[in-house]
Amino acid sequence: MNAGIAVLGNGQLGTALAALGGPAIRLFDRAILDLGDTGAIEPALAAARPELVINTAAYNKVDEAERRPDLAFAINAIAPGAIARACAAIGARLIHVSTDYVFDGTLGRPYLEDDLPVPVGVYGASKLAGEHLVRAYAGDRALIVRTSAVFGTAGPEVGKGGNFVRSIVRQAAAGQPLRVVNDQTTCPTYAPDLARAILSLAERPASGLLHVTNAGNCTWYQFAQAILELARLDVPLTPTMSEVQLDRARRPSYSVLSGARLATLGITIPPWRDALARYLGEVGAI
Repeated sequence: MNAGIAVLGNGQLGTALAALGGPAIRLFDRAILDLGDTGAIEPALAAARPELVINTAAYNKVDEAERRPDLAFAINAIAPGAIARACAAIGARLIHVSTDYVFDGTLGRPYLEDDLPVPVGVYGASKLAGEHLVRAYAGDRALIVRTSAVFGTAGPEVGKGGNFVRSIVRQAAAGQPLRVVNDQTTCPTYAPDLARAILSLAERPASGLLHVTNAGNCTWYQFAQAILELARLDVPLTPTMSEVQLDRARRPSYSVLSGARLATLGITIPPWRDALARYLGEVGAI
């Protein structure tokens, strides 16, 4: 592994990368580098002089992004552009993490890296803009990793009750009946598995676009079913359909990402259900 890796963002993925990478990784949280202050990005990276920068930071509050497009574009587009410029200035590689929400979900098959992105909300649009700016400024020294439905055991979101799995377990343990959408299909992705794949990619001369998720896919309702089954929680679970609401963003109905290109690099990731069992074991839910 290359020495001198700067990881931006201390959410579930950033924390997993720091845990796996050990002393080779320096984690930049918001207290060290506020990506909303784009003028601070280049000096901070120039001072650290990493060989590789991994940007995991994002404004991923999908519904709030509809009300705060300025903030979504600042963190998801303008900041990655500034990071890419800074990487180009110091000769560092850049791995930038993006999302399945750059697609509209109407294709009906797993999305390939070459498929046309058509975001349906501000969050997806801002992440797509970030992809374009990263490629424009960092060129073939940048790798954009798209992923989806990330869950993990650490990071600020966990402390705030964040991630879908933790939310389902918490509500079910309290005896609350659950209603979960059954018309949105995704690839649940375990942060440590994603982190391992990214660190493996860091050892390869990969650039361009790659889709990286746990293997397999499911609807959010099927995901919740698996959580309850593995955690041995028995509460009513009702499938629902997505509703159009003025205060909620549209989501893609089928945003499954193909892992075929990743497999050609010799990197495979376990099925999502296996990852879910490991996660539940780690948090003491099974």
